[in-house]
Amino acid sequence: MALKWLAMSHPHPSPQGDRAIKELPDTLISQIAAGEVVERPASVVRELVDNALDAGASTITVRLLGGGVRLISVEDDGQGIPQTQLPLALKRHATSKIADLNDLESVQTMGFRGEALAAINSVAEVSILSRTLQDTHAWLLDGGTGELSAGARQVGTTVTVHELFFATPARRKFLKTDATELAHCIEAVRRHALARPWVTFAIWHDGKLVEQWRPPATGDFAPDDDAATLQRMADILGDNFKTQSVPVDFEIAAGDVGLRVRGRAGLPDHARARADQQFAYVNGRFVRDKVITHAARSAYEDVLHGHRQPIYVLYIDIAPNRVDVNVHPTKIEVRFRDSGAVHQAVAKGVLQALSKPRAGALNAAEGTPSEPPMAATQPPFLASNPPLATSGQNPLPWRNTGSYINPGRASAAAINELSHLWGGSTPQAPGAPTASESAARDAEVDQPLGRAIAQIHGIYILAQNAHGLVIVDMHAAHERIVYERLKKQLDAVQTAVHAGDAVKSMPSQPLLIPASFAATPTEIATAQSHAETLQLLGLGIDALSARSLAVRAVPTTLAKGDPVALARSVLGELAQHDASTVITRAQNELLGTMACHGAVRANRQLTLPEMDGLLRQMEVTERADQCNHGRPTWQQLTLKDLDRLFLRGQ
Repeated sequence: MALKWLAMSHPHPSPQGDRAIKELPDTLISQIAAGEVVERPASVVRELVDNALDAGASTITVRLLGGGVRLISVEDDGQGIPQTQLPLALKRHATSKIADLNDLESVQTMGFRGEALAAINSVAEVSILSRTLQDTHAWLLDGGTGELSAGARQVGTTVTVHELFFATPARRKFLKTDATELAHCIEAVRRHALARPWVTFAIWHDGKLVEQWRPPATGDFAPDDDAATLQRMADILGDNFKTQSVPVDFEIAAGDVGLRVRGRAGLPDHARARADQQFAYVNGRFVRDKVITHAARSAYEDVLHGHRQPIYVLYIDIAPNRVDVNVHPTKIEVRFRDSGAVHQAVAKGVLQALSKPRAGALNAAEGTPSEPPMAATQPPFLASNPPLATSGQNPLPWRNTGSYINPGRASAAAINELSHLWGGSTPQAPGAPTASESAARDAEVDQPLGRAIAQIHGIYILAQNAHGLVIVDMHAAHERIVYERLKKQLDAVQTAVHAGDAVKSMPSQPLLIPASFAATPTEIATAQSHAETLQLLGLGIDALSARSLAVRAVPTTLAKGDPVALARSVLGELAQHDASTVITRAQNELLGTMACHGAVRANRQLTLPEMDGLLRQMEVTERADQCNHGRPTWQQLTLKDLDRLFLRGQ
């Protein structure tokens, strides 16, 4: 049967004279365009909402039947379409948004191609009901006949699409279930709603309201009001997004580059298994762009655990003439004139937002505890035991584990060694704490990570702060501290190298035996066209033949790595992004390994000053909330959490 079908589908070739060039009918042209613009009901919803926003709508209502297959209706309160222009609305390449090439190169509207309505009209039954402020009544346009008739509605436009793909039944068979198509339609509207907190969106399906997003009810606000935007994010992504994300605001204003990145980046602790909550907007348009995705991911590299996916909502404001939105009919892809600047701005903006230690903002976020900690009292059954520590006294060690050591019994060598590791001040000779020392330790309760009170099994540090209990993984925390210190030291060396007039590249080490490998034509062309950049990065790569390359030198800090793998990564990165990100990533992996071996190990018993010194360093170290493997370094248990565990007040 397969051979028979193959023979039928590939008959004897016709002579070239039978394949004459001829113009296609307008109907067929529109249906071909519809194949690019209209993929499913969600595509129609996206295009119609685009038009509503371009018309200045403040309220948009989407009504669906059968997941949008049977009916799609988009109502808005925009400026409407004049009666004389209604027939033009359904013609191909007819639009009010651009007039010449200059307009096309600096598009500031959501739509501009003039293809959507014509494409939709070729595969469905379309009608447009619209009224302007100057009209006494609305006008209804039948897309099939082109007939105009009087109608009734307020100022604005309603576009109704019946029986999607009725003219192309084969394509209708590829649609999914009504529930799946509805989910895609909701997602299309949600993407618009995240970028426009001042617009009301409502979605009805089969006569029921399924989603609605309203602007804040109190006061007037500007379109870029951070409070309104944050509230819209919470409405769409959940109330927890406010506390599970940090603000991003980074701007490049050098030269003729006007570029700003703002929004929110999710905390590494709340990353997801899927990349379904990553939203990037360029001048208000939702896009999927490799440059932005790569930049955001690079900012999360050493704070995410495993293959988790971050959550973020980023708004990129850039001069319209520096971005090309006329790349794909769906307008979801863009091309930047200076993709390197965009990559740098996104990566630095997200990285700066994630670098701030969250412990510093803990007091402001949690507020003052509603109930102060209970004073330590002596229960009757402990009457025969030594008294518990009270304010101004040194806590006693836990008797059952032996994992906590009293400072009075710690050796001076151990104190000096560990205090030097994380840069803390070296304690005085071991002995009983003075009154001033005890008062200072009591004051540390007001510090974000509090005052150390115990060590559990040589792994975790317990600390008391104003809000409850803090649990710290001492190895993970110290690993991050050492890692960040090593990165700063390396950055200082590289800065000094770049500042010198005599040295024009990073320190490199020639290989005794060059590492050769079979290269693709793209890799060879990249190595030849970016020879100066490779030299600046400390890489020596030469062409051996038309199909092979040789690595003759590598950066000194990466001398123990795989030169071929490094060269391939850098060349691949150079073809799309700034190759220095690969060098930085490889360096960070090496420094991370060094930090892991240099960090304090489990089962290492620490004294109170050592533990307090570690907590203080965590509070001022960038990205101290995760180790360089992405694991959390500390957790907070508030008094409410503890009360809940013991059913207090219930």
